[in-house]
Amino acid sequence: MSAKNLDNHNRWRNKTVAFRVSPEENEQIDAAVRLSGLTKQDYITKRLLCRDVVVQGNPRVYKALRDELAAVLAELRRVEDGANVDGELLDTIRMIVAIMGGMKED
Repeated sequence: MSAKNLDNHNRWRNKTVAFRVSPEENEQIDAAVRLSGLTKQDYITKRLLCRDVVVQGNPRVYKALRDELAAVLAELRRVEDGANVDGELLDTIRMIVAIMGGMKED
């Protein structure tokens, strides 16, 4: 049996919520989680409850940003015409821009 978990408000987290996603959706979720610096559970909970996801800069987030930017650059180099850029890549670029914009404000 797993250990009991309390959240930040001393509430028991003893309910399981599960759902299926496509491999592409899973990759998008994983990328957002990496860039947020949160756990997957905390990220999904905040998003589902329409709460702001505040990215706290730390070495893990900076490494994730670097890796995502390298992947975006490689994909953009692969694409010859900007019209062929798929929606997932544009979503990733928008997410990185939002994170970088927020970091610039601090």
